[in-house]
Amino acid sequence: MIPTVLLHAFPLSSAMFAAVDLPGLIAPDLAGFGTSAVPDAPPGMSALAADVVAELDRRGLDRVVLGGVSMGGYVAMAVVREYPERVGALILADTKAGADAPDAAANRLRMAESVLAGGDDTDVLAARMLAPGSPVLAEVQAGVRAARPEAVAWAQRAMAARPDSFDTLRQVTVPTLVIVGELDSTTPPAEARLIAEAVPGARLVTIPGSGHLPPWERPAEFTAAVREFMGGLPAGARLGA
Repeated sequence: MIPTVLLHAFPLSSAMFAAVDLPGLIAPDLAGFGTSAVPDAPPGMSALAADVVAELDRRGLDRVVLGGVSMGGYVAMAVVREYPERVGALILADTKAGADAPDAAANRLRMAESVLAGGDDTDVLAARMLAPGSPVLAEVQAGVRAARPEAVAWAQRAMAARPDSFDTLRQVTVPTLVIVGELDSTTPPAEARLIAEAVPGARLVTIPGSGHLPPWERPAEFTAAVREFMGGLPAGARLGA
């Protein structure tokens, strides 16, 4: 069997996977978030991908089932692009493959400057990520507030600079699961369908009643989707029971 590594969404930490029940799950904090240090490298997905691979090396892991939610999905796609030999299967949840349009990238850069200047729209950001009336709103708000301004700014700049990943996805040859929250307005189901159509043989699962963060909003359904996917992997790639 090979381990499963899940990468968290912006601007949260690995705590978002606390209720996901997968044996042997590895959920690192991306650089700058949770317990990890803000990177010294110029902002970019390549730097985050290199950090993930360095973590695999520290753990002595050759190949993993790699998954990511939102920004974590951007990082997972960067790992596939730059270190394809390390990925035995792929899970992309509530993310998108296209690069930011110029106005969206410019808005990220403005937000980076704003947060460093003391701007605070964390509660608005948390609410936008969740389904209306979500019972986990307060928890997600706390997670967003815990993010350090310098980490938020670095990540915004990294996301603004990320490349289009559709060509990368079209070359994926490992089993791939695409997950999306039914009510995700940040990276809506249409984006998930584009990813699923780009990856040969990809499976698409929609999580009912969830917004942008299914592992936090609907952990049981998210877990079930991943477990079912794992059950269909070749024997050498299956998650242990």
